[in-house]
Amino acid sequence: MVKSLWESEKAASLSKGVDELVYRSNLIGTDRAVCNWGGGNTSMKTVEKDFRGRDVEVMWVKGSGSDLATMKAHNFTGLNLEDIKPLIERDEMPDEEMVAYLAHCMIDSKHPRASIETLLHAFLPYKHVDHTHPDSIISLCCADNGRQIAEEIYGNRFVWVPYVRPGFTLSKMIAEGVKNNPNAELVLMEKHGLVVWGDTAEESYEKTISIINEAEQYITSKIDESKTFGGAKYQSLSEEEARSIVAQVMPVIRGAVSDEKKMLLTYDNGEDVLQFVNSLNAKDLSQVGAACPDHLVHTKMKPLFIDWDPQSKDVDALISSIKAGVETFKEEYKNYFERNKNEGDKMFEPAPRVILIPGLGMINSGKNLVMANVSGALYHRAIAVMKGSTALGEFVSLNENESYNIEYWPLELYKLSLAPAEAEFSRKVAFVTGGAGGIGSATCRRFVSEGAHVVVADLNLEGAQKVAAEINEQYGEGRAIAVKMDVTKEDQVKAAFELTALTYGGVDIIVNNAGLATSSPFDETTLDEWNLNMNVLGTGYFLVAREAFSQMKQQGIGGNMVFIGSKNSVYAGKNASAYSSAKALETHLARCIAAEGGEFGIRVNSVLPDAVLQGSAIWGSRWREERAAAYGIDPDQLEDHYRKRTTLLVNIYPNDIAESIAFFASSKADKTTGCMITVDGGVPAAFTR
Repeated sequence: MVKSLWESEKAASLSKGVDELVYRSNLIGTDRAVCNWGGGNTSMKTVEKDFRGRDVEVMWVKGSGSDLATMKAHNFTGLNLEDIKPLIERDEMPDEEMVAYLAHCMIDSKHPRASIETLLHAFLPYKHVDHTHPDSIISLCCADNGRQIAEEIYGNRFVWVPYVRPGFTLSKMIAEGVKNNPNAELVLMEKHGLVVWGDTAEESYEKTISIINEAEQYITSKIDESKTFGGAKYQSLSEEEARSIVAQVMPVIRGAVSDEKKMLLTYDNGEDVLQFVNSLNAKDLSQVGAACPDHLVHTKMKPLFIDWDPQSKDVDALISSIKAGVETFKEEYKNYFERNKNEGDKMFEPAPRVILIPGLGMINSGKNLVMANVSGALYHRAIAVMKGSTALGEFVSLNENESYNIEYWPLELYKLSLAPAEAEFSRKVAFVTGGAGGIGSATCRRFVSEGAHVVVADLNLEGAQKVAAEINEQYGEGRAIAVKMDVTKEDQVKAAFELTALTYGGVDIIVNNAGLATSSPFDETTLDEWNLNMNVLGTGYFLVAREAFSQMKQQGIGGNMVFIGSKNSVYAGKNASAYSSAKALETHLARCIAAEGGEFGIRVNSVLPDAVLQGSAIWGSRWREERAAAYGIDPDQLEDHYRKRTTLLVNIYPNDIAESIAFFASSKADKTTGCMITVDGGVPAAFTR
């Protein structure tokens, strides 16, 4: 059952007006079983002073493109009701004309464009109106016998409105239906949702909750879990087995669904998802259509269902089925577009947003982690609706043309246009070793600032977690994850890339940056010191690059590697034979990988810094004293020493290196591979020859 979240004391402390509407809206949006992400709309009618000081009746309604759960006062639009009310006398009004007309009704031109369903609220003569998409109500509205069941639940208290796309016609139908039924307390919109109202914010909210619970109580009484979705056909794999298999197939899926633009993936094995994908009827039910118009833009009309027996545990067969399934889905989507397109329509990416796999769960795609999660969240709602509808009767949905006209509806596309423009590294995943250090953390922040998601990998887990937490605080949850990884341990490197695949679907950029440094005269260099440098700077870079290379090949959509070498990669540093040799190894390894990676679109380049002291764990170790001793100066004179030996007379900072890394990983360097760039202020002895 849905719970009321209303807190009388908190509500009483609010100022009268829009603050009440914000509070009510946030409560409605908080529970996704009540209202979809980005969906639904709320309103209230008040009296305000216009710009001439006159009292005018104003309706405040949700602005287009906002989400009820998080919206604030500035996300609502105020409209002069006196200008809107006469519209109900009209017989019809095209969408474009309606939008233009409502723009003239706004009391402030800085307000957002009003909701698509503004007239629905305006035509109802109630102070507070709520339109939502509750699971139980949509279950009722998507059942073939829904209207008859509604009579059993609500008697004569409801108005049933057949499916019509939101706009003037639907708004007028609802208003007339309510006017013609003096007992009406709610409106049920076929294949769509619920409308209720009240004289106060609390009354409207509580009516929403009580109406939902009447339907939910009835539906729950009809559900037999053993027969849900036809009963179980498959058993889920163990958590460990499932994660291992999913980590192998995620890069394959990511490559398959990334056509002109890359997509990020999320994995979901919730109980409701597993009950559905493992069921006898899941394959057929999943192809009926979207449970609600709001779902279409984010889930497409239907998901891709992979017909695979999880008990076989045949990963090769699963990969083959996925590749074939995605290609078939894309072809069918193109045909769907051609059958229904209107003049001027441009096709979205044709790949599926939701992929269902028996025994494993659901994989979702999106342009970023947030949108992939939205697709998944909406399909959870679809599963709940199908569960309810099939307990009542037969699940029905919008037909193909109705679905298309929502998916490509200009007013829905306008919502998408409100999203921020994509940046250089949008849709990309960067994996940075030594991510907690000076260069590593600056690089992570640089990538995220231009749209990337990052994996902060470091032996220092606490430091990596701190960097990831700061990034997520600034840019949003999920933009960064921290992972503890010793680059010299093959199992840890593999585990880190498995986690990357499970979290984001794969990887696009790796920065081989983990490091250390030692300094000793050659004849005093021990085998342990030599091996330490070779293990971290040689073997470590090899293991990370090899794992990334493999994952990038699986994806088949190219990739970027940037190795952080050193001035010592090309210059024989005094008292640093082990370090210098390992750094030379790194840059040559990068060139070797570049030679093999070209045919797969994998570019590999190196950045050669010098003396980046700021935020560096290396320079906070014995290396500072050792290098100072090699130059015969005090440790606190090092920065000045390094500055003076450059031709530009500058010090080098982490952000300087991050800029060069970003350049190599960006589209500006699309045709550059096997290259080295020196960022050392100009040390003549290290000029490349």
